[in-house]
This record gives sequence, C-alpha cells and structure tokens, in this order.
Amino acid sequence: MHNPFAEVVADDATDTELVDQAKHGDRSALEKLVLRHQAWIYNIAVRMVFHPQDAEEVTQEVLVKVITKLSTFKGQSQFRTWLYRIVNNHVLNMKQRGAEPHRLTLTGYGDAINATPDLDLPDPRTVPVEVPLLVEEAKVSCTTGMLLCLDRRQRLIFILGEILGASDTVGGEVLEMSADNFRQSLSRARRDLYSFMNSQCGLVNKSNPCRCPKKTRGFIEAGHVDPHRLLFVATQVERVKDVATDVVRELDDVAHAPYAAVFLDHPFLQPPNQVDWLRAMLQNLKVQAGLNLN
Repeated sequence: MHNPFAEVVADDATDTELVDQAKHGDRSALEKLVLRHQAWIYNIAVRMVFHPQDAEEVTQEVLVKVITKLSTFKGQSQFRTWLYRIVNNHVLNMKQRGAEPHRLTLTGYGDAINATPDLDLPDPRTVPVEVPLLVEEAKVSCTTGMLLCLDRRQRLIFILGEILGASDTVGGEVLEMSADNFRQSLSRARRDLYSFMNSQCGLVNKSNPCRCPKKTRGFIEAGHVDPHRLLFVATQVERVKDVATDVVRELDDVAHAPYAAVFLDHPFLQPPNQVDWLRAMLQNLKVQAGLNLN
C-alpha cells in the first residue's frame, strides 16, 4: 500500500501526475488521488476523535478543503507535505468532536478502568459475535481511549511518529517544526503515555493486574463496547504494522517497542463507502464551486 509517511515515497511521482491531471479537470485522476490518501486521513481522524462516525465527518471536511484548494498547490513542496499540513491544521483547530468533550487525564482514565469490575467473559450463546472479537474490541477501544488523554498536539505527533511511522523529518515538515522539535515532542508524548501504560496496562507489564478479557464484560455492561456494533474490529483486519513504514529512531526504541507494538497491532481502518461518497461529493462541489471536472 502507498504510504505517504515513508521517508522516501517511491511513487511520489504518481501524486504529482495525478495532481496535474486533476487540476486540468480530470475527475478520474482526482478520485485516484483522494483514494490514495483517504484511509490515512481517516486513520488519523479516528485516533483524534475516537468514534468512527465522527472520524468520517472529519475526513470528509478535510477532503473538501483539499479538493477546493488543489488549484493553489504549486509544487514547491511534496504533495504529501501540502496535504497533511491541511490535515494537521484541521484536526488541531476543529471544534471538539467524538469523545473529546469527555477527555480525562491519564490518572482519571486509570481510575475509570480500575473501577470497571473484573468479570468472566460473556457466554458465547448470549452475544452476536465471537467472544475473541469482543475482547479485541475492548483492547482497541481502551488503548485508543488512552490517546484522548493527551492534548491534541501531543496526540497528533504520537499518531504520526509512533503509529503511522513518520520520521522526525517528515513529521516536522507536516507540523511545520524542526525535526529536533518533532523528536522532542514525540519523546514527551511517549514518556507520558508509556509511563501510564507501564503502571496500568497488563499488555506491556505483566505485573499489572488489568487484563482485557477480565474487563470485556464490564466494558459491555458500561456501554463502552457494543456487541451489536463493533467500532474497531472486524473478522478480516488489516493491521497498522502491515501498512506503516518502520522508522529507525534512537536506541531507546528497544525500551519503547512493547508499548508501540500495542498501537501497531491496532486495525488500519477503511472509511465505508469511499467511492460512492467521493463521487457524490465531487458532483456537489462541481455544482457549488463550479469546479472544472470532466
């Protein structure tokens, strides 16, 4: 899969060609360009706001901005830098979305997890999906919720640098900061989140009593996991670690590896009905903004 956050994007010329064709009214080229990046934008958005439905709206808002501003792209930077700066500015400045209004501190989040009782797994005969899927949903929901305890800027830097594999250079370009500042900011986000996980999460520290299977039924009873409407897990799952580029950082990556592995094992989500939504949006924009689309 095309990874826009690789240090060197081998097929970056494809973006350039598609942009040029789209600026000359080629609707098919514009569709291909958007679909190359849509899932990456969506995976940033869902980790910024938690709820996939809200992330769909954020993704659509970003893509409308990208499409209507495409004529202003002059090629003075890589297209991925231009595009993800729009993403960056949007998610940092948008109104509170999804689970953000309920944001907790890491301490408060830990208290909420600890207050959830340890219970036996649900009876397989009482739930509409396989129990292991519910455990996975509980795990991904809980660890995604941890990201909401970081402030927006920390959260975005962590998503780009640790989860999606942006190097310090690429991350710095997107967030319009130096590579050193990006690395230092990522280090602070890691420190805060991983210190919490080390003291709380049994996935990375076996001495912690918290276990996903023990919390699953409690999460269901509290309404955090809905067996009839799984937010993050499907029977066929593509993982972040399978699509994001591994980035060699400092020697302390060895110490961080067990923590990062939790997030790299998250699903790499696909926004639903991508093509149908995109074509309807392009038709609306063509009418509203008079875009020259063939």
